[in-house]
Amino acid sequence: MISANDLSPAELAALLHFHADAGVEWLLEEEAIDRFAEFEAMKAARRPATAAQQESPVAGERQISPRPNAAARPAPAERATSGPQPAIPDGEAVQQARFVAESARSLGELKTAIEAFNGCNLKHSARSTIFADGDAESGIMVIGSAPSAEDDREGTPFSGKSGQLFDKMLASIGLTRSSVLLTQVIPWRPPGNRAPSAAEMDICRPFIERQIALAEPRVILLLGNFSARFFIGENDTIHGLRGRWREIAVAEHVIPAIASLHPQDLLTAPVNKRLAWNDLLAFQARLKSLSLLRN
Repeated sequence: MISANDLSPAELAALLHFHADAGVEWLLEEEAIDRFAEFEAMKAARRPATAAQQESPVAGERQISPRPNAAARPAPAERATSGPQPAIPDGEAVQQARFVAESARSLGELKTAIEAFNGCNLKHSARSTIFADGDAESGIMVIGSAPSAEDDREGTPFSGKSGQLFDKMLASIGLTRSSVLLTQVIPWRPPGNRAPSAAEMDICRPFIERQIALAEPRVILLLGNFSARFFIGENDTIHGLRGRWREIAVAEHVIPAIASLHPQDLLTAPVNKRLAWNDLLAFQARLKSLSLLRN
């Protein structure tokens, strides 16, 4: 094991950043914990209180099952919060998600419902629930893929360096964060920034579709490969999906949408900024035609 004393400040910062991106929040407890003793205590609490309670009852007497010591049993509140939440079958979780999403009559109600929803395993590993941010009355919706590590820490979509570039992209066509509605397909960051599974996508679909139905945008900008595939329904890469206007159907709404590269893609490959710029110009032209671009 390498000691922290053997690392330079830059190496130590890179290591801490790696752990943060992996979802590690605490490396040490405040006090040392003997896990072996803790495990033995748990086993002891499950055993019958005394050997006498296991003896056969006298003939004719009613047999009473031995009860564990009440002091060894956790309080109801402790039992409810200790350990991981029980897994919900994917089909049942999708039905629950649909029910709570359709029950929401406003974006505020939907946010509360998503924050209280425990049917998706992604929520249990994420720090924040990322919900829509910005102007819900603007008629303009920008949808990203899933929260990044920075989004998860800040609690808002499009944070960090990617968010700074995103702000410049909006400004280049006369928009700001406060003049559009920002959201993401998945409200919880997948561990290690992995791609969401098919089951996780199905569970989260009612939430993003309900956001769109409640906000009623007149035009949508899809950012990133995952977001484009999710709504367009094709398996091509973002380079094959970007730059073309399409109509996506959500509930009773049919909305024009165009896909482009995610700001993170542009940080990784700056040469693609010219492609994103062409997409932004097409998006700007549509906003002007709908009188949605404010001077």
